[in-house]
Amino acid sequence: MKISWKPLLPLIVAFSSSSFAADTQCLTDKYQAYVNASISWYKQLSDLATAHDPDLAEVSQWYVEERIHHFELNQLAVEYYLQSGSSKVNTALPVESWLQLSQQDIKALTERTDALGDAAKLSFEERQRTPHTQNYELRSAFADILSDPAAIAAPLDAYNSQVTAAAEISCD
Repeated sequence: MKISWKPLLPLIVAFSSSSFAADTQCLTDKYQAYVNASISWYKQLSDLATAHDPDLAEVSQWYVEERIHHFELNQLAVEYYLQSGSSKVNTALPVESWLQLSQQDIKALTERTDALGDAAKLSFEERQRTPHTQNYELRSAFADILSDPAAIAAPLDAYNSQVTAAAEISCD
């Protein structure tokens, strides 16, 4: 007796599609958890710099906004490349290393007419801009803060905990 798989084909395709969609959503959520941890880290680091020197409030805000734009682009790119099956996302690597975009890739994304294209344009333009006039002072404050383990212990522990939790999300 010969078994025909044709009647089962729609079920197999539907199951594969829903499984792929669930895996893609899980991976997207996992990357989002990493993005949230990173943005939180940069906000806390900037808050420490501003507490150290209130004159750095404006440049700290500028810095955090650029970091947010960078991570928004990365999140959208990861979602897009996960759905398209591109090699630009390597989920076998640690979550913070998944996205493999070059400046040329980002420039190419600026040609898109969707949210990913808009995020790429903004990020690309920010990288081409003249840095904030207090950028050096902010980076110096960061260096001072990062060289004091007591000053960064709580935000660094929170970041490490959040990234570890993201990494432990299983999307199998």
